[in-house]
Amino acid sequence: MARNIHLSATSTLPDEKISKEEATIENEKLIQKLSQIQDKLYAQGKYAVLIILQGMDTAGKDSAVKHVFSGVNPAGCNVRSFKVPTAIEAAHHFLWRINKECPQKGRIHIFNRSHYEDLLIPITNNLLKEEKLKVRCEEINIFERGLINDNTILLKFFLNVSHKEQLKRLEERRDDPDKRWKYSKEDGIDIAKHTKFKKAYEFVFENCSEACEWKIIPADKKWFKNYAILKEVVKKLGKYKIEYPELKREK
Repeated sequence: MARNIHLSATSTLPDEKISKEEATIENEKLIQKLSQIQDKLYAQGKYAVLIILQGMDTAGKDSAVKHVFSGVNPAGCNVRSFKVPTAIEAAHHFLWRINKECPQKGRIHIFNRSHYEDLLIPITNNLLKEEKLKVRCEEINIFERGLINDNTILLKFFLNVSHKEQLKRLEERRDDPDKRWKYSKEDGIDIAKHTKFKKAYEFVFENCSEACEWKIIPADKKWFKNYAILKEVVKKLGKYKIEYPELKREK
């Protein structure tokens, strides 16, 4: 179970015997399956889908959105990135900005970062005492349980990248003209806190897995990360009775 995870002992490399070429072929099939599921999801209007992507800087959250959901119809999907709260957001309860972005029935919403930033940042920077952090965890568990009880299918992914790979990708951002727009000095500061962030995530796994367990995705190989997320999404949605609604016959 994810709540017992110790990231220092968890591999960031592929945990499945599959080649890049095989994963590419399998991805094409999975993308098609996800597209078919989305059509039924939208038509049925019974379930909503919320996918949470968390990970340290350079873990590949953006590329996961781009590749995993490449076959999804934009009309029934929304991607939301949660950065530093605005002044208005900070004046509200920390879940206020999250709640209003949750999906309605028939839609898929993807959170690139999420309400978990309001645990990770305070933990890493020693901004809140453990008692206050535990209260936030309780509120998150209640919030997520409420979503699930209201027919929201929830998936939570942590993209597990090594410190060595983080540094390599940060250098690529800095040196590659096509990636330089992503580069910031703040990323370097956060990457230097790799060990602190690992501990923060372990706290999250331990205290915020009641409503929905975390899926740990090895992220050092981008192709495998995308394959593993896509495979898990299709697998999870396949457990639900998502189908086209029957036509109502006129009397």
